[in-house]
Amino acid sequence: MKKLSIVDIAKHLNISKTTVSFILNNRAQEKRISEELVQRVQDFVKEVGYKPNPIAKSLRTGKTKTIGLMIENIADPFFAAIARHIENKANKNGYKIIYCSTDNNTDKTKELLGMFREQNVDGYIMSPPIGVGEEIKSLMASNLPIVFFDRHLCEVETDYVEVDNEQSTLDATQYLIEQGFKHIAFITFASTQTQMQGRLNGYQAAIKKNKYQSYVKEVIFNPNETVVVQSILDFLKKNKGLDAILFGALQAGTSGLKALKKIAPDNLSNLGIISFDDCDVFELFSPPITAIAQPIDQIAEYAIDLLLKRLNNGNTNKEWKNIVIKTELIIRDSSAKNAS
Repeated sequence: MKKLSIVDIAKHLNISKTTVSFILNNRAQEKRISEELVQRVQDFVKEVGYKPNPIAKSLRTGKTKTIGLMIENIADPFFAAIARHIENKANKNGYKIIYCSTDNNTDKTKELLGMFREQNVDGYIMSPPIGVGEEIKSLMASNLPIVFFDRHLCEVETDYVEVDNEQSTLDATQYLIEQGFKHIAFITFASTQTQMQGRLNGYQAAIKKNKYQSYVKEVIFNPNETVVVQSILDFLKKNKGLDAILFGALQAGTSGLKALKKIAPDNLSNLGIISFDDCDVFELFSPPITAIAQPIDQIAEYAIDLLLKRLNNGNTNKEWKNIVIKTELIIRDSSAKNAS
């Protein structure tokens, strides 16, 4: 069956295609088209199941009503929850989301940015890897709005939403110190990204303030978790005097707990443990793991709201919004001295 066009509808109802277009684009009142005619068109469209051609519409309006959502890893619980919330809010505002995982790979991200540009997405929400600053600036030069979340690029001025990473780890480290722990390690992934550097800086600031020794392990990320676990295991074997560990990311925390199970399965209750990011597994662990919880709903809400505001207002205001949100330290047994 031939797909109907606006011209077909106009011919069938014996009215102009311009009138049909105005009605279908909610401009009937503006053009003073009678309610009776509007009803005739709407009834016919419903009867035949007419769907507008999105490509033709985008050519007329210059908008595709799509948003490119570029995240580090869609399988990661943090990013998956962010993506779901953004998609729900976008749909309510008439936008569709196109997802992709960058895997923190610069070359892959550049290719994906090119693909999204060819698809004429209206704007971008992304957790950017290092090295894509020039590509982002090129998009912004074309007046395409971009909102960063989780981290930002120092060389790019745009809107971003993130948590107070440095203060979060400073407070968590200080909490361990106040509980009586003295040999506190920070295990994280090796990264120059702003959020990871902030977390490292917070730990170091607390350690320096209290004149304690610093124990830092920056693990090279590997998609094979066994490799990450082994790297942490090697560090723990070389630093047997540790009495507390702060993990700088969720995957570092889950891998670290597996390493600890291997090296000291019966001594975990005597070790202070805190992980950045929270997950259900931490509550089920024995002892339950204290975590720095990021306000996922707030991060997602701010990010999509910032982008929608740019899209609705033509992205003309260059006063960038940089939103920094507080985290919550969820206290569980793992951070108490001699937890049982």
